[in-house]
Amino acid sequence: MHIVSLIAALLQSTASAAAPPAPADPVEADWRAIPDDELMVMTLAGNRRVVIRLAPRYAPVHVDNLRKLARAHWWDGTSVYRVQDNYVTQWGDVTEKKPLPAGVVANPPAEYVGSRYDAVTRMTRPDPYAAKSGHSADGWPVASDGKAAWLTHCYAMVGVGRDMAPSTGSGAELYTVIGHAPRHLDRNIALVGRVIEGMEFLSSLPRGTGNMGFYAPDQVPTPILSVRLASDMPAAQRPHYQFRAADNARFAAWLRGRENREPPFFTVPAGGADVCNAMPPVRKAPVR
Repeated sequence: MHIVSLIAALLQSTASAAAPPAPADPVEADWRAIPDDELMVMTLAGNRRVVIRLAPRYAPVHVDNLRKLARAHWWDGTSVYRVQDNYVTQWGDVTEKKPLPAGVVANPPAEYVGSRYDAVTRMTRPDPYAAKSGHSADGWPVASDGKAAWLTHCYAMVGVGRDMAPSTGSGAELYTVIGHAPRHLDRNIALVGRVIEGMEFLSSLPRGTGNMGFYAPDQVPTPILSVRLASDMPAAQRPHYQFRAADNARFAAWLRGRENREPPFFTVPAGGADVCNAMPPVRKAPVR
């Protein structure tokens, strides 16, 4: 190789080696609006607000049930009646006697597994509960066996309480994960969303002293004042949120940063992470 060409090649190699990694910070276009009818607002006693992002693409019949329950104000006057430490907080009608509104499907299809694996950004290491795991373009944690996909039981995800199979749960009884991700529930219970605001009001409640964290007779459940779809609220009162899209190099760089934390605090990179340790960010929409 000519000496000039050799020097040029060495300079190019050095420049490439010194090139900074792809930026992990999002640009404004990476933030995308969550539709109003995919936001469910639950108000607990004490004016504590919990906002749930719904996942109709993954559990369409269950989410349709939730919308009908909210529009019928079915949850108003029910309660949070189960808080099991390091597991779940559950709410609904503790008596299990309240009739369902017209049109609610009492036993929907088992929407535990989707039709295809659509994670556009995959985790580096294999998932112990699935062949693959990663994040869908619209910001959901998903896993797959290579043929079909499902949402994963990460912290703050919302699922549907049910009886023994073949029951699938109407959606009237819901729970959210408040502890270490119980991934063994994946593909056994329908996941319908994720708490994106007010998780502290569900995770910090007194633990139930009854079996499986249900409140004992001497404990007071937390009253639910109302549950509404944001799309049914007055425009001035509607909350607005955006999710960070996962279909771009910036998110991929963010994810690799979550898998390999950097100095000065971290001295040993992990080389990977659980999908639940890299939940795509959600933010309140900027005021315009």
